[in-house]
Amino acid sequence: MIEFAQIRTIAAKEFRDRIRNRWVIAVAAIFTLFALAITYFGAAQQGEVGFRNIEFTIASLVSLVIYLIPLIALILGYDAIVGERERGSLDLLLSMPITRLELLLGKFAGLSLALASSTLAGFGLVGLLLARQTDSTALYHYAGFMLSAILLGMVFLSLAVMVSVIAKDRARASGAAIAVWFLFVLVYDLGLLGVLVLSGGTFGEALFPVLLLLNPADIFRLLNIFNMQDLKNFYGLATVFPASLSNPWLLGSMMVGWIIAPLAVAQWRFK
Repeated sequence: MIEFAQIRTIAAKEFRDRIRNRWVIAVAAIFTLFALAITYFGAAQQGEVGFRNIEFTIASLVSLVIYLIPLIALILGYDAIVGERERGSLDLLLSMPITRLELLLGKFAGLSLALASSTLAGFGLVGLLLARQTDSTALYHYAGFMLSAILLGMVFLSLAVMVSVIAKDRARASGAAIAVWFLFVLVYDLGLLGVLVLSGGTFGEALFPVLLLLNPADIFRLLNIFNMQDLKNFYGLATVFPASLSNPWLLGSMMVGWIIAPLAVAQWRFK
């Protein structure tokens, strides 16, 4: 039986460690600066400065988040287990009345809390500024964007913990974490686009939408832009992604599945 008190203890320690080394503050400041720059200067190339509308603001922030949050999450979590092993503290932890699953979940929960706090602090400050210029519907979309950004961070933290369990040392874990980032953020979409172009578009009618859902970065993008008609047409998703698969609850559930699956693999390997 899982002891949640043990998980809370490990999670609290991980979170305190990130607060103590000012990691949360640094990441929150990065998110705030980038979000402010994108919100108010994103249209400078078109000769416009200032807030335009919530749809294009979120679309610009989505492009930032897809590159930045997965990388930060992987850097944050790649040594969660292998680092303890190399320092010699893993055997000490496991000699205490705590199971491997509780240790794994505690590590993940603490790191997730640190990343979520940074995300809310960074983007939340920009949301407060936007609240003076937008209506409640726009703020609802912005809140959904922040929630999906937190889920995306948790997905890549889960992948980082899995890498940390499987890797034999920190050097290999860091290399694997970088490879995961390249695969999901850069290589995957380029490969799908290449296949779609080579097939003359026929590939996209059936299999392409399903393959999009196998990438958490694409799910995050779809959660934030598919229901905005202008942006949907701008990104070209209307021609390849059916509306039946654009339900936010379905996409959100798949993000949760992406969080659970790597943790399950990590727990299986950790045994």
